[in-house]
Amino acid sequence: MATPSRGGRPSREDAAKLRDRILDAATGLFFAHGFGATTIDAVAAQARVSKRTFYDRFDDKAALFGAVLHRIVEGLRPPAAMPLITGADARDILRHLAGIILHAALMPQALALHRLIVAESARFPKLAAAVANEGGTAEAIRLIAGLLERETRSGALAVADAPFAAEQFLQMVLTVPQRRALGLGTPMTPKELLRWARDVVDLFLDGARGTRSTPSPRRRAASRR
Repeated sequence: MATPSRGGRPSREDAAKLRDRILDAATGLFFAHGFGATTIDAVAAQARVSKRTFYDRFDDKAALFGAVLHRIVEGLRPPAAMPLITGADARDILRHLAGIILHAALMPQALALHRLIVAESARFPKLAAAVANEGGTAEAIRLIAGLLERETRSGALAVADAPFAAEQFLQMVLTVPQRRALGLGTPMTPKELLRWARDVVDLFLDGARGTRSTPSPRRRAASRR
């Protein structure tokens, strides 16, 4: 338990540790049992706090899940010092971004969160909406769309709908590696992921320039595994 300050209330540091303990307990229970089966009583017992202590910090289970989600998403973000736009041209920039996206999406907590949302979204549609609002997908689409618009203005690309193209790029980068990491195939090795990001960017830019590109045998085999 947190050590009370002289005024009888936990210090700011102790209060933060207590909140983290509740979030740790909730995260484990949500991932193990799902949103629906996890109760406030179970979270309080796991965190070794009273229900009053819990409700002093969270209004209800939905608010608790929102706090868990926020903490996971913040943990998946690249360090603030890491530049997102780096490279000599669009190809280098998109390869860099693809690597960052794959690294975040394939981390264990990101995969566990994905499983939870897939399992519970039919019963609790607001969970999927919460992930969409809290996650970095919209932010990534805006970033990539801005790059595509810039390249289109310069004449290097011919993209009519940059946000749509950016969303398709994200799907191209993520779908197969994420599916395989979730058990629907053999997870990709770091070397395979590096090659995948490079090939996806090349294919995407070929399409964005209006030229045809025939998938290599390696690409076709990777998508089937």
